[in-house]
Amino acid sequence: MKIAVAQINTTVGDFAGNAARIREAIDRARAAGAGLVVAPEMALSGYPPEDLLYRNDFCDQCEAELLRLAAYAPDVPVVVGHPHREGRVRYNAASVLRGGAIEAIYFKQRLPNYNVFDEKRYFETGNRPCVFEAGGRRIGLTICEDLWFPQTATQAKSAGAELLLSINASPYHRNKLAQRYQVMGARVKETGLPVLYVHWVGGQDELVFDGASFGLGADGAVGYQGETFQEAVDIVEFEGGRLSGPVARPLTEEETIYRALEVGVRDYVGKNRFPGVLVGLSGGIDSALVAAVCADALGPDRVHAVMMPSDYTAGMSVEDAREIARLLGIHYTEIPIRPVFEAFRAQLAPAFAGRAEDTTEENLQARTRGTLLMALSNKFGWLVVSTGNKSEMATGYATLYGDMAGGYALIKDVVKTLVYRLAYWRNERGLVIPQRVIDRAPSAELRPDQTDQDSLPPYEVVDAVVERYMERDMDPEEIVGLGYDPEAVRRVVGLIRVNEYKRRQAPPGVRITPRGFGKDWRYPITSGFRPKA
Repeated sequence: MKIAVAQINTTVGDFAGNAARIREAIDRARAAGAGLVVAPEMALSGYPPEDLLYRNDFCDQCEAELLRLAAYAPDVPVVVGHPHREGRVRYNAASVLRGGAIEAIYFKQRLPNYNVFDEKRYFETGNRPCVFEAGGRRIGLTICEDLWFPQTATQAKSAGAELLLSINASPYHRNKLAQRYQVMGARVKETGLPVLYVHWVGGQDELVFDGASFGLGADGAVGYQGETFQEAVDIVEFEGGRLSGPVARPLTEEETIYRALEVGVRDYVGKNRFPGVLVGLSGGIDSALVAAVCADALGPDRVHAVMMPSDYTAGMSVEDAREIARLLGIHYTEIPIRPVFEAFRAQLAPAFAGRAEDTTEENLQARTRGTLLMALSNKFGWLVVSTGNKSEMATGYATLYGDMAGGYALIKDVVKTLVYRLAYWRNERGLVIPQRVIDRAPSAELRPDQTDQDSLPPYEVVDAVVERYMERDMDPEEIVGLGYDPEAVRRVVGLIRVNEYKRRQAPPGVRITPRGFGKDWRYPITSGFRPKA
């Protein structure tokens, strides 16, 4: 039996466009002689629809498109995920379409409600298995979280399933594919049944979905592995207890993360119909990496870079910005900020009389740049992609309405040490970031001879503390117990705590870790809690 795995990129609420992608997969399945087409979880509506699910008209439009889709494929059974409404109740559902109608419908039994997931906010749980016949084989239908627990798989086997089919919308983070293999392998071992894991690919606001659909045989062997972060309709053979199909080459962690960033910005720009992006190019490594990802994702002609030098901007920074733009082939403009900055200072001089210059003037430079970027964005419609990394977002080493200004924060979940790794990886494909940009000590260049390490511990320490405190919820005492300097740990944890108000005002950006500063970080701004260190 041949199964067509529709690893497709859908958009929340674009029912007609999503259905068109599924119809295209059906056409390709027919041409290949497939006896079943499988689309991912919530493929018809896009995922996650969030509070759109509360709208009856949203659910009604989805149902109407589902019926049209069923009529399109009377000869080929199709499995498609979608929300299902019964009165005031909603389900995360999957339908089996056959003979021009909905033959069967399955309701997801395990609703995740952690990290980025809020499914219990919207859906009721199902409690019955769905086993259907295709190509003379009995297939047990499940949805994503269902197979992260043994009960649903056992239930499907008891109902006569010969194959466990799992349709998914599982947001990417580092090492996610290895986790999926581990969990699906456990279900295979428990039931003795092969598993076909069907996943979607693309970006939805801060979430990215990596594709990488796969099939495990009854012996646990990988017989099929789809591409990562690429749309595809793969034909998978199901014979005996074996699944076989194309096997994509494994990717390094750096390449996988880089692809995640590309997909995130490409889909955010494309699905929201921006004509291009605007990047404040400082000559530093963060903005260089952001410009490179944007150029690779969108094409150089849709990337506009602006260098905004001040009196504190080193000559080499301007030279490096020009060289980065040349190497990438992107549009490049220089707008010195001194006249605007001096005008601000002049206007504020009476109010500031008798007070020495401090970080206020430093931040005023950053806010001058932010104002210029947003003015260009308003005039030309380009999306401002900000360039702050996760280390800066964690510690507040960023200026509200300055370098935080923008519509998309591409690397907000990429710590500084990983920024360097990605820069090295990208340069191995072709030099786009000059080596001295990588070698220079990072600096905001807002005062003479400034470096980031004047205000922060070394980034190796900052990133280690951020990962353990923010991503793993470790206590500061535990982190110190791992050998880190107590004062450095106290400093970083304290900065994370007091800068929540800034992060609440930051743009969305690609989530690549198990916990980013977004949907899955919900700390109060006002709090009397003080971690012990």
